[in-house]
Amino acid sequence: MLRVLNLEAGYGNLRVLKGVSMHVSPGEIVALIGANGAGKTTLLGAIAGVVRATDGEIAFDGRTIRNAPAEKIVSLGCALVPEGRQIFAPLSVQENLMLGAYARRGREGRAAAHARLEEVRGLFGVLGERQRQLAGTLSGGEQQMLAIGRALMSAPRCIMMDEPSMGIAPKVVKEIFGAVVRLRGKGLTVLLVEQNAKAALAIADRGYVLEAGRIVIEGSARDLLDNRDVQRAYLGKEYRRIDE
Repeated sequence: MLRVLNLEAGYGNLRVLKGVSMHVSPGEIVALIGANGAGKTTLLGAIAGVVRATDGEIAFDGRTIRNAPAEKIVSLGCALVPEGRQIFAPLSVQENLMLGAYARRGREGRAAAHARLEEVRGLFGVLGERQRQLAGTLSGGEQQMLAIGRALMSAPRCIMMDEPSMGIAPKVVKEIFGAVVRLRGKGLTVLLVEQNAKAALAIADRGYVLEAGRIVIEGSARDLLDNRDVQRAYLGKEYRRIDE
């Protein structure tokens, strides 16, 4: 579904991604882990059309999307939940969600948008309870749910999430990751960027490790959990799988 080949991208003269190649197949959860500054957010931004790629290829469903406008990429079915949530704080919860449907409303109409709104409320019940509340007054975890819900309103087939656990209580992280698993169960493809490598690999099918703008390790989630280098760098030296 999503394929990246020898991708180069950065900011001005700063080269961040250095020949990155990866893929995400339909129905997978793929985790992308790495330290701060490794290039994870830049990679998602390049795929989403908000960071300019200077070389390489990005294809979604067989279509070249490298440096395509962000709105076109969303309309093709690839949505981004950005780092830091970036909700519209002065607007209500429902207004934030309906903005997420903007790219498709012209084709599908209000009825389809409201049907997706009900699906999002079913996934995150608190968003239905607080639909008239200003988004900026929500807790951090609720704002993350709102950011995910807003992306889902575009009816994506692939959703990219950038650090969804950042600054959120462990109980809420568990709820959000549970929602990610349920979304995959409904056929959604997920590319998950996370510093919480243990939580990400626990729900992922496969994973990649990004270091200094390069993919250095890839494999099944189980293989990465068993990899001693990954354990030392991202899971803690004493990490052991529960089933060991």
